[in-house]
Amino acid sequence: MKKPFHPLTFWAIFTALAVAVVISDSVVCAALALGGAGFIVLLNKQDGPWSKSFQWSLVAGIYLLSIRAITGIIIGVPRPGKTLFEIPRIHLPTWLPGIRIGGPVTWERLSSSLHEGLIIATVIALFGAANSVTSPHKLLRVLPSRIYQLAVTMVIATSVFPQLISSISRIRSAQFIRSGKKPTITSVALPLLEESLGRAVNLAESMEARGFGQSSQQSRYRPIHYSPRDLAYIICGLATSIVMVAL
Repeated sequence: MKKPFHPLTFWAIFTALAVAVVISDSVVCAALALGGAGFIVLLNKQDGPWSKSFQWSLVAGIYLLSIRAITGIIIGVPRPGKTLFEIPRIHLPTWLPGIRIGGPVTWERLSSSLHEGLIIATVIALFGAANSVTSPHKLLRVLPSRIYQLAVTMVIATSVFPQLISSISRIRSAQFIRSGKKPTITSVALPLLEESLGRAVNLAESMEARGFGQSSQQSRYRPIHYSPRDLAYIICGLATSIVMVAL
């Protein structure tokens, strides 16, 4: 059985890639980063509610890209160029110069909106990939005690969405098996709320039972150390990020 990666290994790699995508501001670099992230996620599948974070981050990125394209068409700064089509224009007050609602939509205006949306969606997908291949519980174990409470908040925040998706899928499947009908949103909402509250109470009880926050010293039963493989992956990720910025 292969030794698992250090919890910070993939976070370091994907953070470096996200910074490189933002600095390079290149669609090609964004596409390469997404492809690399998908390949890493495919090779390092995890068992847990967080394992589908990359897939849902891609869905969120597609929605964000669509919204950015629509807002770029309707509202934006006029950009001269090749006109694709024209929509009715709403005249704004004189104290809003440089902003236009409607009017001719140029290819330069649309491509600029898609470009910005793709960069943001790529950054979201990269952090979703990092969350997909790293257990939040193991990540919490290796963080410094000085930022431990902040880290708990961040870990809970990043793991809530995958757990909600898992709960919704489980509740919908159970209701479909019982009734044979496709469940509605209202029929799923109440069991989801009940399960979420129960999970929150269980988490609070377990943290209190373990004496969370009562000591400045953080105990570790099994310390997690870096291996040469972790360092090699991090170096490759940093080198790839530097090449992306340099190009």
